[in-house]
Amino acid sequence: MQNAKFLTMDEFWKHLLSFAETTTTEVGEQLLADFGQVQATQKADGSLVTRSDQWADQVIREAIATVFPDHGVLTEELAHTFPAGDWCWIVDPLDGTTNFARGIPIWGISLALLYRGTPVFGYVALPPIRQTFYGFWPSHSGLDLAPAAYLNHRMIRSREDLLEGEPLINTRTHFFNLCTRSTAVLAQGFPCKVRMLGVASYNLLMVAAGISLGGVEATPKIWDIAGVWPIAQAAGAVWVPLHADRLFPLVPNTDYGQRAYPTLLVSHPSLVSVFLPLVQPLRQREASGESGVETDAPKSS
Repeated sequence: MQNAKFLTMDEFWKHLLSFAETTTTEVGEQLLADFGQVQATQKADGSLVTRSDQWADQVIREAIATVFPDHGVLTEELAHTFPAGDWCWIVDPLDGTTNFARGIPIWGISLALLYRGTPVFGYVALPPIRQTFYGFWPSHSGLDLAPAAYLNHRMIRSREDLLEGEPLINTRTHFFNLCTRSTAVLAQGFPCKVRMLGVASYNLLMVAAGISLGGVEATPKIWDIAGVWPIAQAAGAVWVPLHADRLFPLVPNTDYGQRAYPTLLVSHPSLVSVFLPLVQPLRQREASGESGVETDAPKSS
């Protein structure tokens, strides 16, 4: 694959997409071969890791270094400090490690490209179910970039039809996605069918694709959400931080390894007032510094 140094911006964005597709396809083929066949060990934060996570992390880092030698990299398995420089990739080489290790066919590979600390491109591949999401979001970067989000190369939008004559909120025929650390919100009842997918990125991408009304992640790390952020923004979903820290832009020379970013994502602005009060316990827990679970409990992915 050609070096990106002398491309026009239009060529650069096409090159990015081609790189993400090629890299995740190659990595995904090996992960599919390993799927359900590897042993997991527990990391210090209670989450699981396998040799497949570590292998994928290394291969993706090496691919980035070859094709984008001037870009920095922050990954789940190795480099947690956000580097200085205009461009940086954030990589989750295997989102949904528990599913992967236990033989549940929902797991993915997540890539994000940040410009001056904010994601402008995200790509999430889910090899077992043959789904790939990607999106471009210029935010306030000043880059020549049209916002758009896709699932398997078809444009997606979150649910723009809501509250236009269909009484969706009071029925139990629609979905809201939880993670294992957010089940406390069910104590007061919930107006939707609940799903727990075990993959932070996919949990939120279902909202961006208009499949779920909303989703919440109680303890995602930056690599869990960076790839989703531009896709969700471009799809028209509403990102509601449940934490005090500023999410983007990231700060150079800062270690993001232990920072969690509780997040609510809803598919329509009108749903913020419906779901935010229901997930308020997660915001209160964040404010008090409590995790809400035992410290040795694994995260959902």
